[in-house]
Amino acid sequence: MQAVKAVNKIKSETMYWTLELASYLEDAPWPATKDELIDYAIRSGAPLEVVENLQELEDDGEPYENIEEIWPDYPTKDDFFFNEDEY
Repeated sequence: MQAVKAVNKIKSETMYWTLELASYLEDAPWPATKDELIDYAIRSGAPLEVVENLQELEDDGEPYENIEEIWPDYPTKDDFFFNEDEY
């Protein structure tokens, strides 16, 4: 039993997000449940890492409102320092 707990703990610590991986969820149908996000990732051809990360999310039955609820460090437009009027 302890071996199973150890494996589960290691598995849960392997979830990671990068800008590239998170970008596959930008057009997801928000708000969405964990299962809906997994389905979307599979149907949209996201890499296996995205699906695996989504499978490791907690599932309390409540939908996720946006990517920031999944990856709190997801950069927003406010994180970039450029003036859009110049371009």
